Amino acid sequence: MKVLCLGDSNTYGYDPRSYWGDRYPKENRWVDLLAAKTGWEVCNQGENGRAIPPAPVLLPTDTDLLIVMLGTNDLLLGASPATAAAKMERFLLGLTLPRDKLLLVAPPPMARGEWVPTTALVGASHTLAELYCELAQSLGIRFADAGAWDISLTYDGVHFTEQGHHAFAQGLLTVLHP
Repeated sequence: MKVLCLGDSNTYGYDPRSYWGDRYPKENRWVDLLAAKTGWEVCNQGENGRAIPPAPVLLPTDTDLLIVMLGTNDLLLGASPATAAAKMERFLLGLTLPRDKLLLVAPPPMARGEWVPTTALVGASHTLAELYCELAQSLGIRFADAGAWDISLTYDGVHFTEQGHHAFAQGLLTVLHP
């Protein structure tokens, strides 16, 4: 099975302790953990700072599953949850993959920290998850709320700890293999 994971720095595996944008070791990144635990070919399409693309991306025709987890950077850049959800809807509708090959993941809620100075941002991240759930239902695609997986975040209130990556991978496995 060929799986593409489209996301931001948490998909990339960004280690916020590093000055140069380094990644956590392979054994502590959720994308690599997913590959190791399933034997699937899992392609990491995570990119630091990525927001929801304004246009569809080209996907290999042999993609069996596209996992999309985006929206945090949109909120951090000032978008409302409703605006981010509308951008996500446009993005998903522009994809050529059949809907049964899509999994929309709501990022875990942010926490107060270096990058999250207000409770309003924390609230917005909770609202985004609710809107993504409604969006997935309306589009007939699979949905997962990473907020239910007890993902530990670093001091910045946004990025997963190494333990958070393990918790994310485990949560994702329960969704993909109920």
